[in-house]
Amino acid sequence: MKTYHSFAEVQSDLTNNVISCVELTQSYINRITSKKNLNVFLEVFEISALEKAKEVDEKLRLKTAGKLAGMVIALKDNLCYKGHKVSASSKILEGFESLYSATVVERLLAEDAIIIGRTNCDEFAMGSSNENSAFGNVLNPLDTKCVPGGSSGGSAAAVAADLCLAALGTDTGGSIRQPASFCGVVGLKPTYGRVSRYGAIAYASSFDQIGPLTKTVDDAALILEVMAGKDEYDSTVSTKPVPAYSKEINNKQAKIRVAYIKDCLEKDGLDPEIKLRINELIEKLKAAGHTVEAVDFPYIDYLVPTYYVLTTAEASSNLARYDGITFGYRSTNATDLESTYKKSRSEGFGLEVKRRIMLGTFVLSSGYYDAYYSKGQRVRRLLQNRTNEILSNYDFILLPTTPGTAFEFGQKGADPIAMYLEDIFTVQANITGIPAISLPIGKHSKGLPFGIQIMGNKFAESQLFAFSKTVQNEF
Repeated sequence: MKTYHSFAEVQSDLTNNVISCVELTQSYINRITSKKNLNVFLEVFEISALEKAKEVDEKLRLKTAGKLAGMVIALKDNLCYKGHKVSASSKILEGFESLYSATVVERLLAEDAIIIGRTNCDEFAMGSSNENSAFGNVLNPLDTKCVPGGSSGGSAAAVAADLCLAALGTDTGGSIRQPASFCGVVGLKPTYGRVSRYGAIAYASSFDQIGPLTKTVDDAALILEVMAGKDEYDSTVSTKPVPAYSKEINNKQAKIRVAYIKDCLEKDGLDPEIKLRINELIEKLKAAGHTVEAVDFPYIDYLVPTYYVLTTAEASSNLARYDGITFGYRSTNATDLESTYKKSRSEGFGLEVKRRIMLGTFVLSSGYYDAYYSKGQRVRRLLQNRTNEILSNYDFILLPTTPGTAFEFGQKGADPIAMYLEDIFTVQANITGIPAISLPIGKHSKGLPFGIQIMGNKFAESQLFAFSKTVQNEF
């Protein structure tokens, strides 16, 4: 099968009858089968995907097809699709079949996307390596000794390995952008409230956002254009109109102002080759006539602690519903109501999820709420104010996506703090609610890719896409 690098290539071949949607979908299914060793897919929706492909072929013949006709997309295993299983890669939801579809899924299907399956991820989206899934590790297709990143590691690996054209992930603290960097693809976290979270299994509700992983910025823009917008099922979604991202991405931009956070580039632990590549990009942007200036952000060391205090508190609340009573896993060793709760949750949740539930319960507990959770909210406001101050003077903020390239399995799993620090450059966008994108902008001497991250003003995705396309194509 031909390897497609963009949706435009797929559309061209469909228009010229080089391939049909059924043939395209079947070829992806065959490729998934041939690369089962990567453990990317927990389930391939072969029957429903081929049925949808057949339907789209007929719509193409009648010239009534939607914007995404022929786009084969995978779903992270925490996004609901009616009549299909969803487990958040957790034993506690193993075998559970969704009774409804997420808003994003309905909107993709309405525009004739073909959903091929659900991808493995860190359990309940908690992790930076995809080593926390109850169903085994996802291997990085570029180097199978290395992690693909997390928590949307399966989605990033699926795109990188050409098992689908695009995939959806969720991003609570970098869970789209970090695996995008490790796997060499584009990953977007939209503005908080730009995309409905209805039908996404919650981790931390004031941080979570659904976004695309793709090979091109154009494809990310088109998918966001389809998914975004108000939704009666999610009160946190903005009612702002959705721009035509796929068209505005080609708008010519005047000279722009870019800030780079000096503290990030000087941070201990940043790989020298990543630092060098970012400095090269900064010089190229300056040479092209753009203003690129260093800014201070003296709160770098507060980002990760603030993130983990607040997200674990929200996780403790959100995951209380998995109790062994109403749905999901129930321990066979339980003898009464109390043991049902204790044993079902102890046996059903993995180690990292239990760690975060306990941490969240602690920071919300009597006597510690003010010392941790309340203080965390105040620090969050401080971080938001400084970020907004920077973006009031600049169009974008430039920084690394990750401190290094993909690391080997087992290298950081024994030290939770080392693993949490993988999020040091990505959590800022989630804490502040701004959009951020990771672009594959370099290749390390050891052969692995890495990304550069661009953050923009809230609801300024059109400008973010246009600048990202310029960066990716010209620099």
